[in-house]
Amino acid sequence: MLERIFNLRALGSSARIEVIGGITTFVTMAYIIVLNPAILSAAGIPAGASTVATILTAAFGSIVMAFVANRPYAVAPYMGENAFIAFGLSTLAVPITWQMRLGTVFVAGVLFLVLTLFGARQWLAKSISTSLKHAFSVGIGLFLAFIGLYETGIVVSGIEGRPAALADQKAGFLSNPAVPLKIGHFEDPKVLLAIGGFLLIAILLQRRVYGAILIGMVVVSVCGGLLGLAPAPTRVAALPFTGQYSLSPIAFKLDLVNIWSLALAPVILTLLIMSLLDTTGTLVGLSVQSKSKYDLSADLQRPMLVDSISCIFAGLVGTSTSGVFIESATGIREGAKTGLAALVVGLLFLVSLFFIPLVTPLQSLGFAYGPALIIVGLLMLSSSKHIAFDDFTESVPAFATIAMMVFTYNIANGLTAGLILSPVMKLAGGKYRDVTPGSVLLGVLCLTYYLFGLRH
Repeated sequence: MLERIFNLRALGSSARIEVIGGITTFVTMAYIIVLNPAILSAAGIPAGASTVATILTAAFGSIVMAFVANRPYAVAPYMGENAFIAFGLSTLAVPITWQMRLGTVFVAGVLFLVLTLFGARQWLAKSISTSLKHAFSVGIGLFLAFIGLYETGIVVSGIEGRPAALADQKAGFLSNPAVPLKIGHFEDPKVLLAIGGFLLIAILLQRRVYGAILIGMVVVSVCGGLLGLAPAPTRVAALPFTGQYSLSPIAFKLDLVNIWSLALAPVILTLLIMSLLDTTGTLVGLSVQSKSKYDLSADLQRPMLVDSISCIFAGLVGTSTSGVFIESATGIREGAKTGLAALVVGLLFLVSLFFIPLVTPLQSLGFAYGPALIIVGLLMLSSSKHIAFDDFTESVPAFATIAMMVFTYNIANGLTAGLILSPVMKLAGGKYRDVTPGSVLLGVLCLTYYLFGLRH
């Protein structure tokens, strides 16, 4: 049956190889079970229900990938998009509830699907320069790293600890410090645990230990528990969809009525472009690593279709946009070539539904999951080597993207700034052939973000 469904022999694989590859991929990406709910809790989404939604989305996307695309690609909620949903939208001038945030995820997913069916996703992706694509990755990586540094207390607000005497008596609050950020309290054992966790994960990654991020989080939380800084799990297993792990508080609670405003249009556009670039880049990268007997990069339509469907599913059950995980490369290195590996990943996520109590304490421990955010951000910085810094038509939009993402604490600001400046710099530099209809369209759409006062 497996041979008939996944065409194992023809692709030079076996059930044993695919199972090992699937287990390897799951272990390396299981950290998302902890990180995604921890991040989304900042948007007010209940952690227990969010954990179930995260696992279900990963299981659904991976299993659909197995049968629809027959690729060894695992799917789960994206890092970066979740931070944008939770933190990037907190500075919106208009109030946005978590129900509205889920509504934007759903609408973005529907747009992904439409663009995929009409073949426009790859057209739009090709309209964005290579340097700018990688600048998005670098900017999001630094954004995640900054969140991790702040959540762990390694970096704190410059206003922290300032005496009340420095308060602006007229305004009634502390005046802005000359330095907005400063180093944290390194005598705090939680900060020291976070630093130790970062070093441990980095060493494990250097030693190519599978599941390094998850192992690091668990070790740090255990150490925190021994020091009395972290609660122990109250139980090992629990039935999903009951009690605090019920999905009812968030499933199908998305708001599709109040999101249709000009102010929220950049939010949907940002999610659209982020997912488009993440998926396209990840699929191409994984296809290069695969040693399948056919060219996996030749037909990206089905994997993109699965990605679109999983995004719609994510919005419905109550989590952030999802897509193909780059960690699938670990299973591919073990020899996985077919959808059987993705099926194994999906089934393992379903099994993990019964062991949520084991990871629940980690979601409230900044010193445990913060180092993982920093590491994920660090891994994304590798894209900087693909930015053409010696060409101002490439480097200026890239720099604006990175700087605006990090220093305005908003991914949308960087993404829109880069897309506006890209065609402008190409025209100014006389590189008219590099200006495509797609780049102009994206630039004009992003320009409305600033012209109509929608920036935040």
